[in-house]
Amino acid sequence: MASQNLDVGTTANDGSGDNLRAAFVKVRKMFAEIYGQTYTADTQDLSGTSLSIKASQISTTNTANSGTDNYVLTYDDSSGGFTLEEKFDGDITGIVAGDGLTGDATSGDASLAVGAGTGITVNSNDIQISNNGVDHDQLANRYTARATAVTTSGATTLDWSSASIFPVTMGGSHTLNFSNYKKGQVVDIIVSGAYTITLGTSSGTPAINQVGSGTYDNTTTNLIQVTCTDDDATPEFFYSVGTYSADTDPA
Repeated sequence: MASQNLDVGTTANDGSGDNLRAAFVKVRKMFAEIYGQTYTADTQDLSGTSLSIKASQISTTNTANSGTDNYVLTYDDSSGGFTLEEKFDGDITGIVAGDGLTGDATSGDASLAVGAGTGITVNSNDIQISNNGVDHDQLANRYTARATAVTTSGATTLDWSSASIFPVTMGGSHTLNFSNYKKGQVVDIIVSGAYTITLGTSSGTPAINQVGSGTYDNTTTNLIQVTCTDDDATPEFFYSVGTYSADTDPA
């Protein structure tokens, strides 16, 4: 509601201004709006409400930015006074680029860009992996790492996300369980020990299929190569077994 004029006439007691009741009705209406009340009747009880100034009741022009919504009127209970504070000047006070980004700003317009990395090319509209940009060094451990050799006589879980080569020495009849395998992944298990070996998974119901006629030879060291062809609740694996020697002459 816009402010209302309390008409006091031209001179004292000339009868041309608002009468006392009409003047106080205007005052009541304006106070009701300041206190956030809905004015319904001239006889309405307006007591008992705390001061509430709505943003729609304030219109202050910021001449620097030619706006009308840049200031907020706040009330300080300790001092009992009002303060008009500029809150929304439209400027960014500071931006610091996070991981993978470049560019900083302390005021005005800010521009952040994606930082290029090894094998990564940043274009104006997209990010691409460069031709031959991904080398062996950028591959995950599941494709490049060799696990620490273990000697075990019980069930052991081989985490396919941690390595692609697993040296194992068996100290008893043994189950090698697989976990975190991915479809299309291949692991090499270098295993020895004069005991029975069983392949399985830590969860699900696997189908483990042998390729070729080679079998585990518990008198020497064997290479078991396993390929995962399905990694759902019923994972599928194919494996082959072969012994090897330290002969350096392929002829």
